[in-house]
Amino acid sequence: MELINIEDKSAVGHFYKFFSNYLTELYDYRKEIVLLCIGTDRSTGDSLGPLIGHKLKPLLKGKAHVFGTLEEPLHAKNIHQVLKYINLNYGRPFMIAIDACLGSLNHVGHISVGKGPIKPGAGVSKDLPPVGDMFVTGIVNISGFMEYMVLQNTRLRTVMKMADIISVGIYKTINEIYEESKVRAQF
Repeated sequence: MELINIEDKSAVGHFYKFFSNYLTELYDYRKEIVLLCIGTDRSTGDSLGPLIGHKLKPLLKGKAHVFGTLEEPLHAKNIHQVLKYINLNYGRPFMIAIDACLGSLNHVGHISVGKGPIKPGAGVSKDLPPVGDMFVTGIVNISGFMEYMVLQNTRLRTVMKMADIISVGIYKTINEIYEESKVRAQF
């Protein structure tokens, strides 16, 4: 797992490098890519996923499938039916889980990228299925006490800066992979 500080002047470059490296290592070019942008627009701290989905959905049309936007959030109440829909329509796609999370004070304002699934809702004691072949999480605030209130009192600036950095890195990486897969298909 890699951590990127959003206040670092090179944060976009670092995120792109780590995200691209993980995706290149893990992704099978024959599979479709699905982005699971988890969260809700009803809480500042939990809006990271829907903001990223909102930014990426129109840009990645035909290159990746995006679930979870400001218009149609992917959250605890609908994640089971969305996962069922994905499994019925895309077989076994490569899934990238994107979510906000709470963490230690010294990690607030960091983005983490890693292999394997995440357990959405764990920070607020929800029992949801683990999702993703890889993950991107934004540590938006501190954990440990009154998590719902902490999410409601998260700075919008932090969430927006994370959404911008993550969206640019994902967009650039998926475009490169899409172009490379077109070249591979010719041979």
